[in-house]
Amino acid sequence: MAYFVMVVVMVGLWVLQRRMRNASIADVGWCVGLIALVLWYATQATGEPERKMLVAALALLYAGRLGFYILLNRVIGRTEDARYHRLRQQWGASERFKMFGYFQLQALAVAAFSLPFLVLIHNPRSGFALIELVGLVIWIVAVSGEAMADWQLAQFRSKSWNRGKVCCTGLWRYSRHPNYFFEWLHWWAYVIMGVNAPGWILTWIGPMGMGWALLKVTGIPWTERQALASRGEEYRAYQRRTNAFFPWFPRDPQ
Repeated sequence: MAYFVMVVVMVGLWVLQRRMRNASIADVGWCVGLIALVLWYATQATGEPERKMLVAALALLYAGRLGFYILLNRVIGRTEDARYHRLRQQWGASERFKMFGYFQLQALAVAAFSLPFLVLIHNPRSGFALIELVGLVIWIVAVSGEAMADWQLAQFRSKSWNRGKVCCTGLWRYSRHPNYFFEWLHWWAYVIMGVNAPGWILTWIGPMGMGWALLKVTGIPWTERQALASRGEEYRAYQRRTNAFFPWFPRDPQ
């Protein structure tokens, strides 16, 4: 049921992006869709009310912040993200149909990534176990870290004198993609919180799926290619001294 709802939503967003010529709306739709599904799960499930409210709040805060950030920084009054622009060029005459397929993959992704929340919501255990509180602490650290990384990058880009330069201050001094790292870390929170829940194995969809996407598919590979094309040697120097994913102290480029 969740998947079919998202199919309809993504069809509508595909039509909208045809008018806007900005496929970044798919990323906003991903966030809104995740919130909608989790709220629906929370109203339909038979789990503990306190836990359902907590999980719904976590989904709302995580996806709401991310969706709002994407809307402001990549959609409203913005040109299309370089990833999507390049895809349109690569797809050529078949772009319309392939972009439709991409949006439908997003529908499938929303349904899949909503499953960790469903597992937590359906947990019949009364009260909160210590392991759930540990997971909550990880969630707070991860979502706060991602928000901080996004804010630092947005602030850097807002300064005209930084145009064409590499952001390597704040969290970006320790990782070339701190926002991706904290996004991935955030999904581990649900794995930990759901240890005692039936269907716990489904919570692994989050960190495994997101890790694969960020490290191998649409995350770091696309971003690094674009950065090298636009920032050249400065970004290569940044690569030599800074970890791609896991935060660590900068290396001596020598």
